Amino acid sequence: MTSARHAARQEREPAPGTAAAIGEDGILRRILPIFAALPVVRSPEGPRVVEGPGDDAAVYDLAGRLAVLSTDTQTQGEDHLLRWPCGHRTRGAELGWKSAAQNLADLAAMGADPLSLVISLSFPGTTAVDFLEDMARGYVAAIRALGAGTCSVDGGDLGGAGELSATVAALGACRGMPVRRDGARPGDVVVLAGTVGRAAAGLDLLLHEDFDPADIPTEVDAAHARPGPRDADRRALADLAATQLRPCPPLGAGPVLAETGARAMIDVSDGLVRDAGRLARASGVQVRLDSRALTGLREDLEPAGRLLGRDPMDWVLTGGEDHGLLACLPPQAPLPPGVRAIGSCRKNHSDDDHSDDPPVTLDGGVPEHLGWDHFGG
Repeated sequence: MTSARHAARQEREPAPGTAAAIGEDGILRRILPIFAALPVVRSPEGPRVVEGPGDDAAVYDLAGRLAVLSTDTQTQGEDHLLRWPCGHRTRGAELGWKSAAQNLADLAAMGADPLSLVISLSFPGTTAVDFLEDMARGYVAAIRALGAGTCSVDGGDLGGAGELSATVAALGACRGMPVRRDGARPGDVVVLAGTVGRAAAGLDLLLHEDFDPADIPTEVDAAHARPGPRDADRRALADLAATQLRPCPPLGAGPVLAETGARAMIDVSDGLVRDAGRLARASGVQVRLDSRALTGLREDLEPAGRLLGRDPMDWVLTGGEDHGLLACLPPQAPLPPGVRAIGSCRKNHSDDDHSDDPPVTLDGGVPEHLGWDHFGG
């Protein structure tokens, strides 16, 4: 998840022993072994934990049916701003939509159908009730528009706080076995469902004072007149900003990829290169990305690149929050509609010949930038 404070952070050496010094993955390596000391429920009449911390969602066996459980948090100032430098004022519906989308995407990454959300909201007492109602409508709109018709909101909590935050627990059920991150094999085809880079470009636009937010659609399916040539760039910029505010993860692709035979899958929330690296390390393979397969994604970002003086490929490789799904399919598996092949897996030789194979390559080389880390920037 890309931080809204990213552009404002000053470059400085993090103090030893702090979260910034070791980054998100380093923190997880420190705390997950502590949680591993807890007993796992094995009672036949109770839920059994099949997969705990370390993947996109936990996995439970509920009377023979595998369920997945995930949670995510949005915090004011870190994950969203109520007023952006470009002048856009965040709507409650946008916050609700984004909060729902990011949690539903984790379920899809396990190949699960969504069943339930439980929502905890914390906010100042001065928050307008209309804003909170609009936020609730955003959750409902996302569930319906993203194709999560089997999902309901089944409770939660409200609390007082100095700033607005939303934490959601999401429950889903698998049609078969869940797709974990650690199943990719050498020779697998690396595929992408959905998009990458759009939300990151949208974030940079929202943070830029020269971007005009007037054209950002208020609804994801709002009816707009088809823009003429003069308006094409302006419409494209507004749509990129809308992707940051209301991402549209391909939820239906998760179960489809699972049924197609996906051996590994991950929600691209922190950037294509970073999340591909997580999948590669979990599976013990090297993911080899092909920039030619990413050309179409790059072209969609060119209007933002021209305005901001950026190479659109940077957003494609390192931008998160589109919540596209990255998966690894056997080479003989058919490519589902709307899914593109973007690379392949090979054996990672780091462990057996003392070579230093990187987990991810781009056209055979090591990518310069990785992507978002909540604590490392």
